[in-house]
Amino acid sequence: MDHQEVLELLPAYADQELGISEALEVQRHLESCADCQHEYAAQRIVSARFKKEAEYFDAPAHLAQRINAALPQDPPRAKLWSINWRNLGAALAAGLALAWSAGLYFNLPSDQDKLTDEVVASHVRSLQVDHLSDVASTDQHTVKPWFNGKLNFAPPVVDLAPQGFPLIGGRLDYLGGRPVAALIYRRAQHPINLYIWPSNDRDVAPQLQNKQGYHVVRWTWDGMTYWTVSDLAANELENFAGMVRSKVRQ
Repeated sequence: MDHQEVLELLPAYADQELGISEALEVQRHLESCADCQHEYAAQRIVSARFKKEAEYFDAPAHLAQRINAALPQDPPRAKLWSINWRNLGAALAAGLALAWSAGLYFNLPSDQDKLTDEVVASHVRSLQVDHLSDVASTDQHTVKPWFNGKLNFAPPVVDLAPQGFPLIGGRLDYLGGRPVAALIYRRAQHPINLYIWPSNDRDVAPQLQNKQGYHVVRWTWDGMTYWTVSDLAANELENFAGMVRSKVRQ
């Protein structure tokens, strides 16, 4: 998919109207194209604006005159109403503008949402293009050294074959603007991607969420962030995450 095709699809992509294949192609292009990233951000704002804005019409001038004329003819009160009418209109306009701005802000995707989308897209992409592994091996002592010189950190690689989650390889990936290690495990016929990268964040217990039909578990431990994603049942993926955590802590 070329640059122009991606530009034409960005409005539909912002509204989540594309099929998964087209969405993934647009996502891949966005990762390397700054112009399209800016355009996508603009499209998100336009999309949010259409969803949040309602139509407003200015009342004709004679309507205010008719309302004032229908009020009791008490000159001080009529004058006060005329002044308050204008003040009320200005206050309403300011309030609506503030609500619209707040709506735009709170509907923009958070960094966490964007990263979740990236993780799931990477998992799906690895399945579609049959590129699960750069190094295919069930031996942790083969996979772990393979990352030497390719990353500026050493990802922990644990053996979970006895627990029913055999290691099948590893690869380099790119998430959140950084290179990461991707370790691939399997449960029956279900591939599991485990993404690892350094973090300065405090330790965080595993958190489960569902995205586009996939389960995602993320946690932070001892200076490393872990994200794992699969179409496994939620409880099985949580068990896998727990086993990884236990092995890494040993």
